[in-house]
Amino acid sequence: MTLKNDFTKGSIVKNILNLAFPMTLAQLINVLYNIVDRIYIGRIPESSTLALTAIGLTLPIITIIIAFANLFGMGGAPLCSIARGHGDTEEAERIMGNSFTLLIISGVILTITALIFKRPLLYLFGASDVTFPYADSYLTIYMFGNIFVMIGLGMNSFINSQGFGKTGMMTVLLGAVSNIILDPIFIFGFHMGVKGAALATILSQFLSAVWILKFLTGKKAILKLRISGFRLKKSRVKNITMLGLSGFMMAITNGAVQVMCNAGLRFYGGDLYVGVMTVINSIREVISMPVSGLTNGAQPVIGYNYGAGAYGRVKAAIKFMSAVCITYTVIAWVYY
Repeated sequence: MTLKNDFTKGSIVKNILNLAFPMTLAQLINVLYNIVDRIYIGRIPESSTLALTAIGLTLPIITIIIAFANLFGMGGAPLCSIARGHGDTEEAERIMGNSFTLLIISGVILTITALIFKRPLLYLFGASDVTFPYADSYLTIYMFGNIFVMIGLGMNSFINSQGFGKTGMMTVLLGAVSNIILDPIFIFGFHMGVKGAALATILSQFLSAVWILKFLTGKKAILKLRISGFRLKKSRVKNITMLGLSGFMMAITNGAVQVMCNAGLRFYGGDLYVGVMTVINSIREVISMPVSGLTNGAQPVIGYNYGAGAYGRVKAAIKFMSAVCITYTVIAWVYY
């Protein structure tokens, strides 16, 4: 069982691409879902601009949630890959269990904090008296399903870290397709507006969370999510947090930029300008998507080989990814 998805064998480039392709496709599906979701919201009768603006106002808070999912999910997954490459399956499972516990704890804290301080936060982020009710409605429902979001975003990394890129892709596909189907039903069919958009999102994330937990506790998983691994250990938590800190800071600073943009646009241009920024953010996601998919595909391969002591293959993987990222950056810069 421990030899399954052994990344020390075969072409390092092929190993990366075998994981990167489904992950990139999953990223594309997710980005397309976000675009379709905003198209639906933009067509809400009598309040399309205000509803779209409201979604833009909640993006910094959602970005903070993503930051914590990155902190414990992307922080634990590489350590899990390293431990698996080293042959220490028990430690790999305990890392995954500790990450799961941290995701749940942080999810509960974030939910309580956001619900208590949502009014001053939304006004700080650029809400007006006109847009606040829409943003408040969306955020309240979204935060009640925040635990599902944390599990869906954070624990999917542990499926990918075991080499099951297609299964990880199905997690994203399940959530995206469900959301695309549920959005028009709740928004237009039940006339719920932005509340319907939020409800569709958390129900879709619930399905993704169930899918993830079913896989990680099932027979197909190399590393299983066990109750025995939920007990936190100080050194393990420290390692997870330190490794996930870079992804956390990137998401937090991205959220800070969104706050400044929304506040400035609200002051100088009004609610319409904030809505326009929401559309621009969708385009930005499309541009950054391919590199994100490739780097996510490389992480399990690099971590596994590092744990196995195959440092030559680690260097080869880093050189390949550096060349790909530089090439894509130049092409994107020239084209756009």
